[in-house]
Amino acid sequence: MVYLFCPYCANLLRFQENATGNRFACRTCPYIYRIRKAVTTRTYFNEKVAETIVVNKETSWAGVDSTDERCPKCSHPRAYFWQLQTRSADEGMTLFYRCCDHSCGHTWRVNT
Repeated sequence: MVYLFCPYCANLLRFQENATGNRFACRTCPYIYRIRKAVTTRTYFNEKVAETIVVNKETSWAGVDSTDERCPKCSHPRAYFWQLQTRSADEGMTLFYRCCDHSCGHTWRVNT
């Protein structure tokens, strides 16, 4: 897409169809840019096949940060963690934990 701007007031020129020929015209001043030849652009589609990533319950937590936080349900010593802003911006973040033991998977939160 080609954008043209008015050299006098710097506003975006708008396309107009006219009996004397197509043109770009400024909406705020009398500047007119006459189109003398066809303007074309080409976009080529790249047909690369996208890689499909399969995520299941066990692999979805791979590489997520974990810390020494004991699970209140199964007492496993480690838990994954993440933070979200669940309340207004002037209040603290909410800290979420998820047990690292995949057979438990208990999730709990702490308001900080």
